This record gives sequence, C-alpha cells and structure tokens, in this order.
Amino acid sequence: MADKHKILIVEDDKYIINFISMSLKKEDYDYVIAKTCGEANALFYANRPDMIILDLGLPDGDGIEIIKNVREISKIPIIVVSARQEEEEKIQALDLGADDYVTKPFYMGELLARIRVALRKSNQIPEEKKEKIFQCDYLKVDWEKHQVSIDGKEVHLTPLEYKILKLLIDNRGKVLTHNYILSQIWGSAQGVEAANLRVFMAALRRKIEKDPGNCRFILTEIGVGYRFREATE
Repeated sequence: MADKHKILIVEDDKYIINFISMSLKKEDYDYVIAKTCGEANALFYANRPDMIILDLGLPDGDGIEIIKNVREISKIPIIVVSARQEEEEKIQALDLGADDYVTKPFYMGELLARIRVALRKSNQIPEEKKEKIFQCDYLKVDWEKHQVSIDGKEVHLTPLEYKILKLLIDNRGKVLTHNYILSQIWGSAQGVEAANLRVFMAALRRKIEKDPGNCRFILTEIGVGYRFREATE
C-alpha cells in the first residue's frame, strides 16, 4: 500500500471528478481532490503527490498559476485535462512545464495510458544517458556509434535529423512544443519557423516510419508539437 502512487486531482466538475477518481481507484492509485486553486496549492504541499491531473478553468483562478507554482519546486508530472481547445493555451501550459494535455471530452483509457507513461518516466533515473542502444519495434539507435537502423538495415540521418530524433526519444511519451524543439535544436525559437520544423520532421518520418501516413513513432499534436510514442502505447 505504501508504494501506491498518489495523484492530486484538481477539478471542479463533479461528474469529471467521479469519472477520474473511480478509474484511479480501480487501477489502485491513491488520490486527493481539490476543487479550487487554493485547495490545490494547500493539498500539494500537504500531500506531496506523485502527479497532478489539472483542469485549467477553476472557480477562483486559472490552473496555469498552479503549473507555475509547482514548477518552482517540483518536477512531478502534470497532465492538463481541460475543455480549452485553443492552441495558444495548450502551448502555454506545455511551455510552462505541463507534461501532457488532454482535451475534454476524453476517453479514460487514453488518460490512464498517459498517466502510466508520465509516472514511468518520472521514476526513471535518466536512463537515456546510460543506455547505449535504444530499441523499439523495428527501430534501433546505437547512441555510441550514432547509427540508426530499421529492421537491421542502417539508414542515414543528417546531423539535424539525428538531433531531433534523440530529443524526441529522450523525452518519449511527453509532448514537446514547436518552440521547445526549435530552442533545443537550433538554440533559439527565433528566426526558425515551425513550417521549417515540419519539413525536417517529414524527412525524418520518411526514413524511420514504415508508413509515414500512420506513424508508429512520431505523433503530431496538431498545432502544438510532437510526441514520440512509448513502446507500450
């Protein structure tokens, strides 16, 4: 029982609270519930949860402020579950430190999968710095040799394509915004358009995806960024 993950649910809709809490209980998670920003901040400090499931539209404020407050002292996973569908708000939440963004209405199975991915990643000692070889289905990357192969056949990536692939794999399961990728690869999001990133991403997909129209590895979060799919998804 002591090993259970504790999740802080920040939500003011009774139906959504029941929907999420019943599913978490069935999956053997512990949870606490906050219906306001004030309650969320108090319960975060009192309970030190392993994860936060966060709605943005709360009675006493904006959930964005909770992301800011938590990120000042903690790196625990934050999954935003919100009815807000504007791309700018999704990007803002992710850029401020949210790990994922699920738009209402949603399937509980999808949310549970994303919870597992986020908790698994947060519990890892950065294994990507230790692992010499990354293997997922027919894709294999030898970090020491800088070799990428599909079904055992080496494919040539440009230095930029390789850097993008490594960034995605190092953050697998997490949504990376266009600005984040641009800043990590080019050093700044200024002067490089998201359209240019799409060109590089399309070229990378053609080389590592067997069916670029139905990607196994690199998923597009429309208007927001990209995510490398976990092996268990």
